[in-house]
Amino acid sequence: MADEHAHGTQPAEGKDNLIPGVKHAIAISSGKGGVGKSTVAANLACALALAGVKVGLLDADLYGPNIPMMMGSTKGPEQRDGKILPVENYGVKLISMAFLVPEEAPLVWRGPMVHQYLQAFLRDVLWGELDYLLIDLPPGTGDVQLSLSQMVPLAGAITVTTPQEVALYDVRKGMAMFQKVNVPLLGIIENMSYFVCGHCGERTEIFSYGGGERAAEKLAVPFLGRIPIDPAIRDGGDTGHPIVVADPASPQAAAFRDIAQTIIAEVGGVGQGSTPIESLLKKIKKPFTNN
Repeated sequence: MADEHAHGTQPAEGKDNLIPGVKHAIAISSGKGGVGKSTVAANLACALALAGVKVGLLDADLYGPNIPMMMGSTKGPEQRDGKILPVENYGVKLISMAFLVPEEAPLVWRGPMVHQYLQAFLRDVLWGELDYLLIDLPPGTGDVQLSLSQMVPLAGAITVTTPQEVALYDVRKGMAMFQKVNVPLLGIIENMSYFVCGHCGERTEIFSYGGGERAAEKLAVPFLGRIPIDPAIRDGGDTGHPIVVADPASPQAAAFRDIAQTIIAEVGGVGQGSTPIESLLKKIKKPFTNN
């Protein structure tokens, strides 16, 4: 396992590739819920798209799919020749169980059904040619994570956590699972890292300080960066206008863009470098209006 943390390393060979047009599939995970994993996934996808790469976002949180709401996509996917055509918004192709079941309907599924639907989201979706496919996983370690590792040669996994010391335990468990199935660990993102007062500019470490960075150090994986806790980020998720595209010049958006560039450099370097702030809005095809 000496090469397990090597940057850009592919996991074990021999899997049937269900997504041959995708260069790098990256799992976005968390040890537990409530850490803002889906918000991070949506903003990272948008940041990658603005960096000039081709991006898809698979909402694999089958039990609590909310990526469509965060991405402002209320219209479901179309079918073409028996395949599913993903929805596209902000330059990101996306698919989610939320498009296929009523909003109030709970999913009470055992492992085989989870495996079947996850396989369909890979094999039966016309993803086309993508540089990156981000896969937003359910929190914890379970059927979706194990099924995904069996189906797709993942370029790696990213774990989202919060700064509390207790987060170390959840991060360790989640990353140990990926190690066990030979998925490279790309690093840790610390979300809700700090709060900056909009009136006085004072920075407050609401949830302690440095838990994510200490976890990365102990696990010998890269620390990818900090995302502040900010009402604008939450509002972007609620309204379907991710902060990266709603306010690209903001420090919050810059934090996501910096992490996106780190991922590009770490995984394979297919990006075009940092995009100037003034040109970001020109790349956004969809206006900020509710569907």
